[in-house]
Amino acid sequence: MAIRKKHIELINHIPKKEFTILIGARQIGKSTLLKQIADELISKGELVYLINLERKNVLQELDQDTENLFKFCPLVEGKRIIVMIDEIQYLKDASGFLKLLYDEYADRVKIVATGSSAFYIDKDFKDSLAGRKRIFQMPTLDFDEFLDFKDKPELLDDLSSMQKGEKQKSVYENMFWALLDEYLNYGGYPAVVLENDFEGKKELLKEIRDSYIKRDILESAVNDEEKLYRLLMVLASQSGNLMNVNELSNTLRINNSTVENYLYVLQKCFHISLVRPFYNNLRKELVKMPKIYLNDLGLRNILINYFAPIEQRADKGMLLENYAFRKLLEKHDPEQVRFWRTADGNEVDFVVETSFQKGYAVEVKFQEKETKLSKYKVFAAAYPDFPLKIWHWGNMDLIL
Repeated sequence: MAIRKKHIELINHIPKKEFTILIGARQIGKSTLLKQIADELISKGELVYLINLERKNVLQELDQDTENLFKFCPLVEGKRIIVMIDEIQYLKDASGFLKLLYDEYADRVKIVATGSSAFYIDKDFKDSLAGRKRIFQMPTLDFDEFLDFKDKPELLDDLSSMQKGEKQKSVYENMFWALLDEYLNYGGYPAVVLENDFEGKKELLKEIRDSYIKRDILESAVNDEEKLYRLLMVLASQSGNLMNVNELSNTLRINNSTVENYLYVLQKCFHISLVRPFYNNLRKELVKMPKIYLNDLGLRNILINYFAPIEQRADKGMLLENYAFRKLLEKHDPEQVRFWRTADGNEVDFVVETSFQKGYAVEVKFQEKETKLSKYKVFAAAYPDFPLKIWHWGNMDLIL
């Protein structure tokens, strides 16, 4: 059975007193992961209860009184119980619920909870639960996990050897590129990856687009769901571009504050990410426009209804850049990943600050011949401690 990378992180956090909170978009496998962890803990002799808040009778009891939890999960003298709660955002006051349990029962109860959107719990979580919880954010499958779900152990072993520097070339290189082409088109939602028929993949992506995103919108109390949905479609067609709130406002015929609120919702529902500019001057950084990326490529492509082999796509450079962004987030915190652009047109796709004023830069091109190193002289002179890497189709750096 394929295992998510977050599995190990969550298992390692179980002994900690802090509550463990797993957040991420709908349909990315949080509930499955919760059950896998529960099974593993039970096999080790732990006392584990699994609570699903989509069961209305359970939800009503917990909303009425936090301590009603123990009707479903009895305390045991001299033993810590582990309570796994799926979809905690359905509680009327998730923060208050967790705060009371931590303050009164932390020595006897460990909570492991999932939430489909940070939007519902974000406002109170940081303050009221400071020091009481650790949040883990899980994205859709990355390319390594994609290979695992596709049951390609030989490719994963080969990839591991290359990542460790034990070998330079892969005998499976053609397979890597064919599978990456599939990943770029259909993304990393687990059910989509496991579906082998390409038309079936599109139908599953339509379901995510039409049903699950709509639930996000409705539960976020957005007034005009059609406008927010249209905004997401526009952003999908412009991934990798600067995000101009004024232009979006004019396009959608809504005011700037509404656009900003919708962007906030889409970020908190894990559908988009904003990348800030890289500057030595912090004031400049704060006033410059960010770039926008979709968090899953399959979702991006179903929103614009465009599926084709990478080499035939008109947007192949944009698609590859969006993938590179996801790849960088596998290794770095989001605040470490920036882009660089000057008023006179000099730019670099990504600048990664791995330590204070040091790191590396990445420029993404579909073809190697598109790269003209002379274009990057200004950046190289200004930031000598950020060597430039060129990632292009056929360069294994895109996969490693």
